[in-house]
Amino acid sequence: MSHTAGPSSPEPDSSTTPDPLTDPPRPAVPAEPQDTKHGPATGLALAALGVVFGDIGTSPLYSLQTVFSINHNTVAATREDVFGVISMVFWTLMIIVTFKYAMLVMRADNDGEGGILSLVALLRLKLGGNTKFVGIATILGIIGASLFYGDSVITPAITVMSSIEGLKVVNEGFAAWVLPASLVILSALFAVQRKGTAAVGKFFGPIMALWFLALAAAGLPWVLANPEILGALSPHHALLFVVRTPWVAFIALGAVVLVITGTEALYADMGHFGRGPILLAWFILVLPCLTVCYMGMGAMILLHPDYVDNPFFRLAPDWAKVPMVVLATMASVIASQAVISGAYSVSRQATRLGLLPRLNVKHTSKEEGGQIYIGSINWILFFGVVTLVAVFQSSEHLAAAYGLAVTGTLLLESFLFLCLAAWVWKVGPLKIAVAVCTFVALEVVFFAGNVTKIVSGGWLPLLIAAIVITIMTTWMKGNANVKAERAGIEGHLDEFIADLHQRKIPRVPGLAVFPHPDRQTTPLALRQLVDFTHVLHDQVAIVSIINENVPHIRHVDRASVHDLGYTDDGIVHVSYRVGFNDSQDVPKALLWAQGKCPEMDLDPDEARYFLSSLRLDAADVPTLRTWRKQLFLTLASAAANRTSVFHLPPERTVVMGAQLRY
Repeated sequence: MSHTAGPSSPEPDSSTTPDPLTDPPRPAVPAEPQDTKHGPATGLALAALGVVFGDIGTSPLYSLQTVFSINHNTVAATREDVFGVISMVFWTLMIIVTFKYAMLVMRADNDGEGGILSLVALLRLKLGGNTKFVGIATILGIIGASLFYGDSVITPAITVMSSIEGLKVVNEGFAAWVLPASLVILSALFAVQRKGTAAVGKFFGPIMALWFLALAAAGLPWVLANPEILGALSPHHALLFVVRTPWVAFIALGAVVLVITGTEALYADMGHFGRGPILLAWFILVLPCLTVCYMGMGAMILLHPDYVDNPFFRLAPDWAKVPMVVLATMASVIASQAVISGAYSVSRQATRLGLLPRLNVKHTSKEEGGQIYIGSINWILFFGVVTLVAVFQSSEHLAAAYGLAVTGTLLLESFLFLCLAAWVWKVGPLKIAVAVCTFVALEVVFFAGNVTKIVSGGWLPLLIAAIVITIMTTWMKGNANVKAERAGIEGHLDEFIADLHQRKIPRVPGLAVFPHPDRQTTPLALRQLVDFTHVLHDQVAIVSIINENVPHIRHVDRASVHDLGYTDDGIVHVSYRVGFNDSQDVPKALLWAQGKCPEMDLDPDEARYFLSSLRLDAADVPTLRTWRKQLFLTLASAAANRTSVFHLPPERTVVMGAQLRY
C-alpha cells in the first residue's frame, strides 16, 4: 500500500454472575411492585405488550392456517391430528418461551441488556483472553444478526397481509383489495418512522392488551362448546402424533414454529423494560390468552373441519369479523413497528462492534435513548418488504419463508447461551446436557422441518442472511487492514510531540480538539495542521471514543484525562468510554472532562474541531478479492458523516487528512 497527501473523504472507523442452571429458580412473576431500574412493573408490563409481544401476539393470524395448509393438507382436520398439533403448539410455548427464555436466557443480561449481539458482547468481555472462542462467538453473532434482518423484512409483510386477508372471510369480493391495502399500510408505516414512536407508542400497550383479550374472547366460546380440546394440554398427544405419523408430524413442526415468532424479543428488549415486567406480562396475560385462542381454534376445527382455510378469523362471530380485522391490522402494525425498531437497534450495536460502517443515527425521543431512527436501514427494509408483498402476494406463501429465520436465530442464541453457561459460569456437563435434550433438541427438529421448505420460500431468509454476512465480514476484514496501515502513516504520538518541542512550533490562542481512536498514534489532522500552518493552538485535546462491550456507561464514569507529559504545554488526551447504546458525543466528552483537568479550559463551545480523514483508492494489492475490495470501498464511502456522528458543530469543524491506496 502507498499513501500521499490529498483531499479528504469518509473513512472507516476504527462480576459474579448467577448460574441459571444451578441457582434455585426465581419466582416467575416478581413480588416487588416495581422494577428498581426501570420503574413501576405494571406500567412497564403494559408498555412491553406493544414492543415485546407484538410479533408473537400476531402469530395466531397465520400459524395454524399454515399448519393445516402445508403440502396440500398433509395435516388433516381429524381428531388425532388436531389434538397432536394443539399439543405441539402449547408445549412449544412452554418449552421455548417459558423454560428457555423466561427461566434461563433472560438471566444472561449484559448490564441489564439482552439480544444476540448483546450476548456476543458479553462473551467477548468475559472471554477476552481467548481469541478462538471470541472469534467463534463473533461469527455466530454475525449469522444471528443476519437472520434477524431476514425476520425484519418478512414480519411486516406477513403480519399486515394476514390481517388484511381477514376481509376475504367477511366477503370474498374483498380479495382483490388485500394486496393494495397491504402496500398502502406498509408504505405509511415506513414513511412515519422518521418522526419516532414516542407519539403513538403510548397507545401500543393498551391496544395490544385489548388484542390479547380479544384473542381469549374469540377462543373461549369454542372451548366451552367443545371442552374435550382441553385434553390437548397433555404432551402425550404430541408424542402420539409423532409416533403415529412421523413424517406428517415432522412437516407440521416446520409450521408450528410460527407460533413463537418474535420470542427473541423477550430477551432483546429486556434493557427497555426489565426482566420482571416482561415476565409479568407473559404469565398474567400473553400466555393464557394465546393458549385459549389456540385451544379455541382447535375446538372449532374439530366441529367445522372446513374452517381450516382461515381458522383465526373463523373464530369470531359474523358481527365481530370486521372489528376483528381492524384490531388485527392495528396489532400487525404494532408488531411490524417493534421489529423495525429492533432492526435499528441491532444495526447500531453492529456498528459499535465493528461489524458495519458508521450509520447516521437520529434520536427521536429526548427521554428514551433507545428510540432511534436510521434512515438507510429504514428504506432498505421498506424496499425488501414491498418486494416480498409484490412477489409472494399472500401470507400463506410467505409463511414458508418465515420459519427458517426464526429457527436459525433460536438455535444460534441457544448455542451462545450454553457457551456462556459452560465457559463463563462453569455449569456442569450434566445440566448442559439437560438443556440440550430439551429446548435445543426441539429447536433442531424445528430447523430441520423448515429446511424442507427451502425451495418453496425458505431460500429467502438465507439469501438475506448471506448478503448481510458478506457485508459484515468484508467490512471487518477491510477495516482491520486499513487500521493497520493507517497506524504506520500516523506514527507514534510521543515522537511527534517531542519533535514539536524540538522545532519550537509557535502557539496561537484557542482550543483545538482532535477526535482520534488511538491514544498511541498521532491524529492525521494534527500532522496536517502543523505541516500546512506551522503553528499549533495553545490548548490541544486528543479525544478517543472507546466503545465498550456493555450497553451503557454512567455519565460520571465516561470521561478520563491522561497526562501525556505535556499538560503544562496544553496537550492532553481524553478517553470517552461509551456503551453500544450510548451517544458518541465529543463536545459532551469535553464537558465531562472539564472538572478532571483544571489546568486546561476544555470549553466545548469555544473549541475548534479537526477531523482526521483517510481517502481510500483501489489498488492492486492482495488484501481482499477485487469484488470485496470494491464492496468495502463502497461501504466506506457510504459511512455516515462523522461531524454528525460525533455531534460536532459544522461551523467549527475542519476535515484534514491523507490518501491511502487500498
